[in-house]
Amino acid sequence: MAKFHAPVIQDNPSGWGPCAVPEKFKDMPYQPFSKGDRLGKVADWTGATYQDKRYTNKYSSQFGGGSQYAYFHEEDETSFQLVDTAKTQKTAYQRNRMRFAQVGKSTKTFSCDLSTCTHPYLFGNRDRMRLQKKFQKQFGVRQKWDQKSQAQLKPRDSSVEVRSDWEVKEEMDFPRLMKMRYMDVADPADIECCGALEHYDKAFDRVTTRNEKQLKSIKRIFHTVTTTDDPVIRKLAKTQGNVFATDAILATLMCCTRSVNSWDIIVQRVGNKLFFDKRDNSDFDLLTVSETANEPPQDEGSSLNSPRNLAMEATYINHNFSQQCLRMGGERYKFPNPNPFVEEDTEKSEVASVAYRYRRWKLGDDIDLIVRCEHDGVMTGANGEVSFINVKALNEWDSRYCNGVDWRQKLDSQRGAVLATELKNNSYKLARWTCCAILAGSEYLKLGYVSRYHVKDSSRHVILGTQQFKPNEFASQINLSMENAWGILRCVIDICRKLEEGKYLILKDPNKQVIRVYSLPDGTFSSDEDEEEDDEDEEEDEEGEDNGLFLTSVPFSIIFCFYLVTSVSDALFISPNR
Repeated sequence: MAKFHAPVIQDNPSGWGPCAVPEKFKDMPYQPFSKGDRLGKVADWTGATYQDKRYTNKYSSQFGGGSQYAYFHEEDETSFQLVDTAKTQKTAYQRNRMRFAQVGKSTKTFSCDLSTCTHPYLFGNRDRMRLQKKFQKQFGVRQKWDQKSQAQLKPRDSSVEVRSDWEVKEEMDFPRLMKMRYMDVADPADIECCGALEHYDKAFDRVTTRNEKQLKSIKRIFHTVTTTDDPVIRKLAKTQGNVFATDAILATLMCCTRSVNSWDIIVQRVGNKLFFDKRDNSDFDLLTVSETANEPPQDEGSSLNSPRNLAMEATYINHNFSQQCLRMGGERYKFPNPNPFVEEDTEKSEVASVAYRYRRWKLGDDIDLIVRCEHDGVMTGANGEVSFINVKALNEWDSRYCNGVDWRQKLDSQRGAVLATELKNNSYKLARWTCCAILAGSEYLKLGYVSRYHVKDSSRHVILGTQQFKPNEFASQINLSMENAWGILRCVIDICRKLEEGKYLILKDPNKQVIRVYSLPDGTFSSDEDEEEDDEDEEEDEEGEDNGLFLTSVPFSIIFCFYLVTSVSDALFISPNR
């Protein structure tokens, strides 16, 4: 009688199906399949047999392609290599090209990381080295010619000569200052408002490159009085405040990490009070041009595009544009107090439209900061609301340099590209303007685009357009952090308050990202030195009278009087006797 052997049944208490793989299938790879899949060719090595779109998925599995039975190439052929020793014949053109390339062959090599290369022919070390040499030959000479095209930057001069008897008290590097943050800044309080403002002419908002306007020469006086020469600050220092400065000086310190050229600020500590001043007869009020560009202008002497001549031209343009875009001769918006720097016998039409707002900030419990801020004009809204504005001008001198953009071609269609180029080349100047507008509490910042009438003529200019920003929004657009700006200022103030009574100098190193605090001996930058310079100025003034130039004398520190005669060099800087 036949016997029946019962099969071994695996019990799965937690579900259904087998619990383990049978022994005969243990080492066999498994690839899921479906009984409904169609069978294609037995051996398909390319995987692209069916290229017709109608049959793309005809023989594909519903589980997708598996890699269990895929073939992987191993390094079994790296032990030998076929080498062709026959020398190839080159053409005359190739021989001459390699001859000139070898003359200036670069010492730098093109680095290429081939460790992650997955091509089957590049797994061997010999193949990697051969391909790397190929890249070196291809890109090495090209890098050398690129380096020759870049002009080598010349070392910059310091804004003031450092003497041997000056002692360094503190040194602050820019990477450390960029990490400073101070967020406990309360809203400012207005102490006193002085001056009168003209209204902005909205016709300048419609100026384009097709209907450009000529920049006029406006014969007006601009007062740039330093802190200790301000009669209002002298009066306020007797009763309130312990730190005093102007908005231009504070903006220089708050945005110092963007600066490239050298600048200096005088700090005087009298008792427990600090006064931040600018040095007499310095270039502090001159506007730099393309300071932060990769290749800033480096012409020397009397060249039209030398850094100093460009700064004179930019300052001349900025002053004239800030007055031309206003309704000159019309009714002015007057503050409660008159302009403290205007003499009684001076006509109002000769003084530039400017208003001064003296504001106080509380930086903690121990710092009471008083700042003189400025407005350039006023705008009236549709509902009669009054908005204070700051008016500045960007100037184009030659679009062929500093990776410039031709404004006449791109300003109307690609204004963002023009502004981005200016932000790259004049980052420090734009940050200072924005910081001054925020400190003054201006609702808007007006930027004008002014270009030369001809690229080789610095005496004639045209207005190509204007643009309006809100200072806080523009600050975020140019990546200007006011928390960092206040942190830098608080750090500088804390360092200066720890010093003994006396006179100190904050100097930006001309070639390094460092600012230093020097202690000045008694008598440095005093009236004795000014008398000798004043004697020289008197001799120059006599020569100016012989040439038919008219000079104005006013009893304040430094005043800009711009009178265009033939060129920008006729802009006169007057430093009267104090």
